[in-house]
Amino acid sequence: MAVYSYDVVVLGSGPAGEGAAMNAAKNGRRVAVVDNRQVVGGNCTHLGTIPSKALRHSVKQIIQFNTNEMFRSIGEPRWFSFPDVLRSAERVIARQVSSRTSYYARNRVDLFFGTASFADENTIEIVNLRGDLERLVAKQVVIATGSRPYRPVDVDFSHPRIYDSDTILSLTHTPRRLIIYGAGVIGSEYASIFSGLGVLVDLIDNRDQLLSFLDDEISDALSYHLQNNNVLIRHNEEYERIEGQENGVVLHLKSGKKLRADALLWCNGRTGNTDQLGLQNVGISVNSRGQVTVDENYRTSVANIYAAGDVIGWPSLASAAYDQGRSASDNILHDNNGRVVNDIPTGIYTIPEISSLGKTERELTQERVPYEVGKAFFKSMARAQISGEPVGMLKILFHRETLQVLGVHCFGDQASEILHIGQAIMNQEGEANSIRYFVNTTFNYPTMAEAYRVAAFDGLNRLF
Repeated sequence: MAVYSYDVVVLGSGPAGEGAAMNAAKNGRRVAVVDNRQVVGGNCTHLGTIPSKALRHSVKQIIQFNTNEMFRSIGEPRWFSFPDVLRSAERVIARQVSSRTSYYARNRVDLFFGTASFADENTIEIVNLRGDLERLVAKQVVIATGSRPYRPVDVDFSHPRIYDSDTILSLTHTPRRLIIYGAGVIGSEYASIFSGLGVLVDLIDNRDQLLSFLDDEISDALSYHLQNNNVLIRHNEEYERIEGQENGVVLHLKSGKKLRADALLWCNGRTGNTDQLGLQNVGISVNSRGQVTVDENYRTSVANIYAAGDVIGWPSLASAAYDQGRSASDNILHDNNGRVVNDIPTGIYTIPEISSLGKTERELTQERVPYEVGKAFFKSMARAQISGEPVGMLKILFHRETLQVLGVHCFGDQASEILHIGQAIMNQEGEANSIRYFVNTTFNYPTMAEAYRVAAFDGLNRLF
């Protein structure tokens, strides 16, 4: 059995694992990364963020071609199958793997592929893809194994017409009707993707409002546009049982309703990838969803073992996971000097896109904060008119007295890019965080960025 010694061993090569490994390597530590695939990238690259966003982009291009009158001179609207658009996602995945593999090589990070588990707090045992046993001895370990779809035991995921958000990428046809159970971020994104391909979608929501953590106006706008694209949203529903049939699926709801579709996509919850890590050997416990508890330094209950990314739960975003991994690594390198990652923008890649940061109107009202609202509607913006993307708005919430920006909420094309301008101002200290920045700054014209100037004037004009 081969034995290797390292300063830091990182379990997982997704965003959190990559962030931790690169930071440690660039600071002179000897680093190894272990992944259970034969390639790097983690679930983010192979099953989650990258494929779903690449699918969305392809579907959005199809919609633009089919709805833009300019293209009618070269052909009638065309419809593509799910496997057709999946091929474009596979090309992106391959490029991502190539890029990320080069990062590890360039930074002299050793890669091991196989199933890793703790023998003790300083020793990782790996059963590699050939079945051989390898042992890594490390001063510190970072758990960054990510998560997978939660699978309740009473749902038969072996049935060929019942999918989760991982296995949906193996779908070989385009269903005429699809039930999506779970109207969270993943469910809403896939509802946009499939409805864009002409699929009739039933979106089952356990709550009374779609994505209730969003500002109400943004949530309502998403609901409207999904419904406008033939997505039927059913609120306050829970499943009783799911019946797989030879040529379809029947969903029995506790309310007494029965729905039938060609396939069902389960998008209700995630569970941490911790069951094969042998955490019992080092005294680390997990919650009911397999997630590891950490402190503000991303340290687990064992002093030399850290964790970051989806495996620790909230917010379960690739963007946050990378920074959490870097911060965990900083705490290893500089004795608990890393930052707590909490200024996290939300990016939801529905069609249209959503992004938000800070307080919502509901929260500010409940907290009795004297705030005002400034809005810019994309339909009036020159750049949106030129690009043929008139749907959407930018909404700025700011303090009436101090003019401090309290929240930025955006709905529409490029929302996740547009938001970062507001984020930069919100992160300024003291008087530098002011809505007046947007009226005292010259923006390129025409751009979507100038929506900040329009929204700022709109808000300031409401003051008296």
